[in-house]
Amino acid sequence: MKVTRDNASPIEVTLSVELATEDENPFIERSYRRVVSRLNIPGFRRGRAPRHIVESMMGRTALLQEALEFMVPETLDKVLQDEEVSAFGEPSIEVTELEPVSFTATVPLEPTVDLAGYRDIRVETEPVEVTDEEVDGVLDRVRDEQAIWEPVERAAEYGDRLNLDVLGTMDEETVVEDEDVEYIPNEENVLPFPGFAPNLVGLSEDDESEFTVTVPEDYPREQYAGKDIQFKVSVLSVKEKALPELDDEFAKSVGDGFDDLEALRDSIRESLTSQAESAARNDLEQKSLEALCDVAVVNASPLLFERELEAMQADRERMLRQQGLDLATYLRFMGKSADEFLDEMRPNAERRLVSALVMRKLAEVEEIEISDEDIQTETDRLLGLSAGEEEQDESNLDSLREFLGSESTRNNIRSTLHSQRVMERLTDIAQGKLDEDGDAEAGAAEDASESAGESEAVETVATTDAGDGEATAGDEAEERE
Repeated sequence: MKVTRDNASPIEVTLSVELATEDENPFIERSYRRVVSRLNIPGFRRGRAPRHIVESMMGRTALLQEALEFMVPETLDKVLQDEEVSAFGEPSIEVTELEPVSFTATVPLEPTVDLAGYRDIRVETEPVEVTDEEVDGVLDRVRDEQAIWEPVERAAEYGDRLNLDVLGTMDEETVVEDEDVEYIPNEENVLPFPGFAPNLVGLSEDDESEFTVTVPEDYPREQYAGKDIQFKVSVLSVKEKALPELDDEFAKSVGDGFDDLEALRDSIRESLTSQAESAARNDLEQKSLEALCDVAVVNASPLLFERELEAMQADRERMLRQQGLDLATYLRFMGKSADEFLDEMRPNAERRLVSALVMRKLAEVEEIEISDEDIQTETDRLLGLSAGEEEQDESNLDSLREFLGSESTRNNIRSTLHSQRVMERLTDIAQGKLDEDGDAEAGAAEDASESAGESEAVETVATTDAGDGEATAGDEAEERE
């Protein structure tokens, strides 16, 4: 086997490989054994025909092509080992010749990442504050959810709930036909067609009305755009929303019940504060990561960016399949070509990869590691949380202990804790919370520890199978965006 190595680039290496006949023979033998079991050759039982017979029928080239599937990757693995090349991502391979088999592999190497000056990055944060108006807004929504609809003896107004019989026709063809359908007319309601809702205002129970709606020219369903639709409507009932009084009795009816209205307000304020703190933390993390990426100098093989883009496309296709769609159908619906779809995702793929690389480098320079003791502490915490839940029997706890004790789950916990610690260190840096030795100042360390202890990210390990699939290099960075 002849190998030519091109080290012109510090971020990737090109290997040109030419196999000799003796290199090819073991793979062709494997190819023959795979092929012969599929062939019916007169005079031989299936799978028993000699290789020279099969080769004379198919030709050596056909066997070679069959063998390429495993010949090229296995040969490349050996070449990488012999050449002491450590691939940082999946190589790009091009078969250049069949006689003899020759191929070229472009292998991405570990990128270079320079974080010079990263300790000087700073991110401004705003104090979390929940206003009385925000609390009142939630109270109003809760009142609205608990409102009841009461019949009224008056003409319908916007916001009432009507029960209707509706018949809509266009060119003597029925396009809408509903009986006893509930409908709330308001200015924003464009169903079943724009202009329908206003014609209901002023109608009372038992009223019947006929009217015509002209559909706008820019209506998205072209078969109706610009057309006239004739409606016949019968009003079966008119009801208005009756909001409960905002008092202690109302508070007692919310959720599991509160002692009084003030207790309900306090609970809402506490919930809003928790949400605001979580949002502020996420904002701090995102801005800190952006600031780190701004000062970093990353030199990576273009192949790594292409692989990240491919991973994002695979993720999107998997999500679409879960919704019962395929990518081609989705693109037709969105009016985009496959190239346009990839071009739109490319900036996110680049940002995701760079973010992952700089965080990886930060963990290295800050010497952040997760010990077995850290994993055990987190495992014990998860077990403790589960044991504290009601109706949790011992068999379920035993199953959880077995799950948490598996190597894949412990690795998952290690990875999650590590990502957490790195992000905590980054936000401490961005807020100027590190002392001269690089340690978190008193108070900041406690905040970080508390944040880690309450993180939902690690808790999901207890309910998510760690073997669902390998994460791409930038998965974590994308989750933070």
